Amino acid sequence: MRSLHLVPAGIALPFIPNRKLFFTLSSFLVLASLVLFAVLGLNYGIDFKGGILIEVKTTEEADIGAMRGALSGLGVGEVGLQEFGAPDEVLIRIQRQEGGEGAQQVAVEKVKAALGSGVEYRRTEFVGPKVSDELFWDGVSAVTAAIFAILLYIWFRFEWQFGLCAVVALVHDVFSTIGIFALLGMEFNLSTVAAILTIAGYSINDTVVVFDRVRENLRKYKKMGLGELFDQSINETLSRTVMTSVTTLLALMALYFLGGEVIRGFSFAMIWGVLIGTYSSICLAVPLLLYMNLRRRQPGGGEAGEAAEETP
Repeated sequence: MRSLHLVPAGIALPFIPNRKLFFTLSSFLVLASLVLFAVLGLNYGIDFKGGILIEVKTTEEADIGAMRGALSGLGVGEVGLQEFGAPDEVLIRIQRQEGGEGAQQVAVEKVKAALGSGVEYRRTEFVGPKVSDELFWDGVSAVTAAIFAILLYIWFRFEWQFGLCAVVALVHDVFSTIGIFALLGMEFNLSTVAAILTIAGYSINDTVVVFDRVRENLRKYKKMGLGELFDQSINETLSRTVMTSVTTLLALMALYFLGGEVIRGFSFAMIWGVLIGTYSSICLAVPLLLYMNLRRRQPGGGEAGEAAEETP
């Protein structure tokens, strides 16, 4: 039985000669993401900005327009409604009210009075300003700690040069993910943070596979130029990388289109992360090694002379 190959055997794509194009594209992505974040900001979910979340179920297909009209004149500030998984399920978001828990409860009672008794209230959640601020900084700390731990892991498994290149690629992936959320205005919540952490793990897995082949080839080919060696290493692992990415994307696309609104943001972040993570692993992390003064080492750990010169 023949195995499936999405990439032809013996392919030799010129990744390293085009590294300046990749570096320019990556620099643009990161810069654009920072500008979008500074200008547009993120559409923070209730997890990060606080407020009231109410999930309701109607007896028939919900009329979002009529419900919005009924709630817009209640004097509770910004109110957002969206279909939530099914035509008869609606998620209502209300901005945090001035005052304590009593003020939040008053807003909920106003909503219930406006919608009437023909609505089933499935859940009501309150997120205060202190909790939302803590959740935000906990999310930032989690992403930072994950990147630092990955740096240490790659450093001990390979060398510090590999770790530094891997972290640059990871930071690129994180910033570009934040940028796409700012551009599209999609809700940024704790699920998105979980997706970013998952993206970091997926991306580093791809990077480690290519780095492992680079290390193997450094010991195997003593006279081959680094540029040629890196290109060969990328192409030798390209079939595995593409197959892994495609099969992962198939599952994520199913989640995005069929999983409902509750995991749509997570699924979208993961789809983007798989694409950008695959790109950064082969087009950014490995080419950056050319500028890290790598030295070839013998299997026993000794150096085998000066590092080969870069490929122009």
